[in-house]
Amino acid sequence: MTGTSSTSNTSNTSSANATEPTHHAARLGSVTRRVASGSRDGADTKTVTVAQRYPVGLDELWSAVTDGERISRWLMPISGDLRLGGHYQLEGNAGGTIEECVPGERIAVTWEFGGEVSWVVATLSGDDTESALRVEHVAHVDAQRWEEYGPGAVGIGWDSMLLGLTLHLESGSGMDRDAAAAWVASEDGRAFMRGSGEAWCRAQVAAGEDETAARAAADRCIAAYLG
Repeated sequence: MTGTSSTSNTSNTSSANATEPTHHAARLGSVTRRVASGSRDGADTKTVTVAQRYPVGLDELWSAVTDGERISRWLMPISGDLRLGGHYQLEGNAGGTIEECVPGERIAVTWEFGGEVSWVVATLSGDDTESALRVEHVAHVDAQRWEEYGPGAVGIGWDSMLLGLTLHLESGSGMDRDAAAAWVASEDGRAFMRGSGEAWCRAQVAAGEDETAARAAADRCIAAYLG
């Protein structure tokens, strides 16, 4: 289970199943977002959490987020030993170790990118007709970086990932990379990035952080994604 690593990864957004015209920015309201502070291994952490429900059975959702061939269709090519204790690698992006795998319920992995290690936990629930996914990304974040970009630095990437997963579950189709690149530069793609950044700003304020600082960080983060 994966997401994007930083503000530099928008080219890997997973929304490429789109045909013209698209209105994917309107889908942002179906995602729940949360920001929290904590600690791990004696150091402060920040956690961003996304959650979404799907009109598909739990087995279908589990397959979509654990089968390497399917992940490669809606996210990006993935290689490695995709089982407990194995190492995965996303092409041009993060890799890590699969630390926990409870079929149909939970996956926990390390997220290793750019010399840094963070942790991702995906929790699934549901029945034969509907299901839900919650993803928590925990990281030791430099205070200056958090002040500069806030939770949107990774949160916009996770929103893009959930969009790709949603489109895959709706259609079953794979990802057209040329269409993905075109969508990112389109009016809808830019509206999606902007709307996601705004949503993460609201989540940061809801977590009790200073509204003025959160607003400034969101503006810088959105500008970095839009280029």
